[in-house]
Amino acid sequence: MATTTKTSSKSPATTAGAAAKKTVNTKTKSSAKPQNKTGKMEDSEFHKFFVDELKDIYWAEQHLAKALPKMKKAATSRELAAAFDKHTAETETHIETLVQIFSLLDEKATAKKCDAMAGLLEEANGIIEETDKGTMIRDAGLILAAQKVEHYEIATYGTLKVFAENMGHTEVANLLAQTLENEKATDVTLTEIAESFVNQEAAAE
Repeated sequence: MATTTKTSSKSPATTAGAAAKKTVNTKTKSSAKPQNKTGKMEDSEFHKFFVDELKDIYWAEQHLAKALPKMKKAATSRELAAAFDKHTAETETHIETLVQIFSLLDEKATAKKCDAMAGLLEEANGIIEETDKGTMIRDAGLILAAQKVEHYEIATYGTLKVFAENMGHTEVANLLAQTLENEKATDVTLTEIAESFVNQEAAAE
């Protein structure tokens, strides 16, 4: 009986093409450069931008530390005044932390005017001027102004933390994370004061 030899259905051209494609894919994978997720990258434009933004928030914290005592003095309720007093001390710590961060990066602690914070603090002054002393409407307005500041700081510190992580600045990222959590806690405190009695009493005035 004759033996039938089973042949491949693929043509030589198809087989050769597949082999060539496999070779090309192999070369492509081997030539791809791995992403460098570590290293200080001091000379990169991204690192320079990061340092510039640190200077921005450094200015913001310095001027917030000066503005908070005025907001405390203007507050009607003891609870809000105490919150501003506590945040003043915390803001001084944030400033010290930023100085430490500059040192870790071998950078001079230099402040660059933060237009966003300047505008927010100007708005807070406007609220004090436009509301009557001893009213809960003023407290509601001050909480509004303070939370706008907090949300700006939360956005800034959260982003800077991620920047630091991507450049391998692990210690810097940890310090920024600590400040971020502190800013979030302050925001929660302000919300609790507003919702516990300030907003209700302000609506009744």
